[in-house]
Amino acid sequence: MRPWILAAALAVTTMTSVAPAHAAACNGYVGLTFDDGPSNAHTPALLNALRQNGLRATMFNEGQYAAAYPAQVRAQVSAGMWVGNHSYTHPHLTQQSQSQMDSEISRTQQAISAAGGGTPKLFRPPYGETNGTLQAVEAKYGLRQIIWDVDSQDWNNASVDAIVQANARLGNGQIILMHEWPGNTLSAIPRIAQTLASRGLCAGMISPQTGRAVAPG
Repeated sequence: MRPWILAAALAVTTMTSVAPAHAAACNGYVGLTFDDGPSNAHTPALLNALRQNGLRATMFNEGQYAAAYPAQVRAQVSAGMWVGNHSYTHPHLTQQSQSQMDSEISRTQQAISAAGGGTPKLFRPPYGETNGTLQAVEAKYGLRQIIWDVDSQDWNNASVDAIVQANARLGNGQIILMHEWPGNTLSAIPRIAQTLASRGLCAGMISPQTGRAVAPG
């Protein structure tokens, strides 16, 4: 074998041997959620940060934005994210009639599906506001209502440190509220990944059956 061929072969062997043999074990799963997308302004950077840090999340999209930015819905799915329904225009649904609630939910189901995001099975009511009428409409569309266990307060100008600390409070099966638009949330993602890994927690999917975070199916 010529020396340069041997050297190349050794280099390949060396590179292969130092690759990680397996991913870290998961002792539990948490649900990372991002509301209010998609957008051309924020979705690409968010997806890039999540992918680079080995995280998957549930994106609760507004129907009006799914209709306006269908390519970003497809990008969410391509990046391994799950897509949920967050109403069409983000109103205070509990102040609306049942027919208005129905319109908000059904139009979002259609917009996300038409954009290539599949038919959502999860619904997050805007502001976390719900009542029996809304839950009946959700049930009509086969949707599981998802609130949250921890509020990152990123919508309230929480610092990067505060957002990371909020994620550090998550326990197995729990869900955190974040949003796609705050710059501090984007900046926090690498440290969120490190914090979860240090506790043996992995980013999981939210089960439509139980509403809790579980291993990705």
